[in-house]
Amino acid sequence: MINVENIGTWAGLVWNALNDAQKALTLKELRKASKLKVNEMHCALGWLAKEGKLNFAEGKDDIEVSLR
Repeated sequence: MINVENIGTWAGLVWNALNDAQKALTLKELRKASKLKVNEMHCALGWLAKEGKLNFAEGKDDIEVSLR
């Protein structure tokens, strides 16, 4: 279910996946590492982006995300 509490939890999973990786991950890699569904991951990315915690870069075939 999509609600603020769940989005916050998903944001934590995304942040932890990026922190553990210690490098930029593609959206595909991030989805696999966080074990989230696409919509859940997108909600989490929006949350973290709004908080200013992410960097985004366009890769060759996918968007890359890293922690600021």
